[in-house]
Amino acid sequence: MTTLTSDFLRTLQERGFIHQCTDLAGLDERAAKGPIIAYIGFDCTADSLHVGSLLPIMMLRWLQKTGHKPIVLMGGGTTKIGDPSGKDEARQLLTDEIINANMAGIKRIFGRYLSFAPENTMGGPTDAVMVNNADWLDELKYIPLLRDIGRHFTINRMMTFESVKLRLDREQPLTFLEFNYMILQAYDFVELFRREKCTLQMGGSDQWGNIINGVELGRRTDGAELFGLTTPLLTTSSGAKMGKTAAGAVWLTADKLSAYDFWQYWRNTEDADVGRFLRLYTELPLDEVTRLEALEGAGINEAKKILAHEVTKLAHGEAAALEAAETARRTFEQGAAAEGLPSIDVPRAELEAGVALVDLLVSAGLATSKGEARRLIKGAGAKMNDAAIPDETAKATAADLNADGVIKLSAGKKRHALVKAV
Repeated sequence: MTTLTSDFLRTLQERGFIHQCTDLAGLDERAAKGPIIAYIGFDCTADSLHVGSLLPIMMLRWLQKTGHKPIVLMGGGTTKIGDPSGKDEARQLLTDEIINANMAGIKRIFGRYLSFAPENTMGGPTDAVMVNNADWLDELKYIPLLRDIGRHFTINRMMTFESVKLRLDREQPLTFLEFNYMILQAYDFVELFRREKCTLQMGGSDQWGNIINGVELGRRTDGAELFGLTTPLLTTSSGAKMGKTAAGAVWLTADKLSAYDFWQYWRNTEDADVGRFLRLYTELPLDEVTRLEALEGAGINEAKKILAHEVTKLAHGEAAALEAAETARRTFEQGAAAEGLPSIDVPRAELEAGVALVDLLVSAGLATSKGEARRLIKGAGAKMNDAAIPDETAKATAADLNADGVIKLSAGKKRHALVKAV
């Protein structure tokens, strides 16, 4: 293992963030001398980000905490094309209105993780900056772009990149529009170097080829010494993709996923992943992480609660994290239907007549389809008010409302929701 001298890279290395770097020794030397400026790009394909984006967000946070300047690049321009990296088929093209709405949703997330300059001020040397690549990509002219930038890319080299090879090997079409994505991402790096003196691009391992393109383009066009750094591709110990569950994506904003469900996602971490996730997704000291990951039996469950609290505190705030923990305590340790659980409203008149439980399980987000709801019931995995649902045709009625005026639905032992009569 390379001995690193900068606080930034040493922290990333100790906590498991580093997968590849174009010149680790050179970047370490630069970071040890004083503040560097680094960026990560986020395309606006949805109105929030999910847990899959949390690793790069935490890397930006550590960058700032160790005395450097983060740039959050909003992909208002590149989203109009869609990154083909890791995709079997082209993304659906979004309108400018949808992209702008998505961008507004995503921007809310970063204020919890980074410190930005006060509005209408220049800010300090480590204050985070948020920029939109549509500011320069929308202004590019086609022929000058081909002459000034396109000549530095060869088709031969572009055909070797994983995002291209994957699509061609699977005989899936790769449009000329998507083929240009890597050129525009490379141009982003050069533009940020020119505008902000940014010398480091970071991202997930699937972005390695795109990042290399930017490093090389900066050297050819501006004689710039630029660096690239990627994080490993993360999966759980069982091989599941981070940020995905049977119920859908694990979003970072409460309007897409409640703080309680977010907390529960981390509380349900597999035993083998607790130490790794504590290093990557929290700021707990490493000696404390070592202590927690060594716990066994009931102790490892306490470690999972600490993991859930720390990650939820960053994403949703201390109060929301404490409320989620209390809701879980009441639900699992006391068996009560706690108010903090996710809930759906059903007209009382409908409950009086009876509502199919397969429909309620889907509406409550405990099943993704009626078929899955039926399988849950058939396998004795679905409960109403802590009692197994007898069969797939069962209905909930007003008579099932408990003393608090709600019906508690469960899928397995750890996923719950409330039905409220309105």
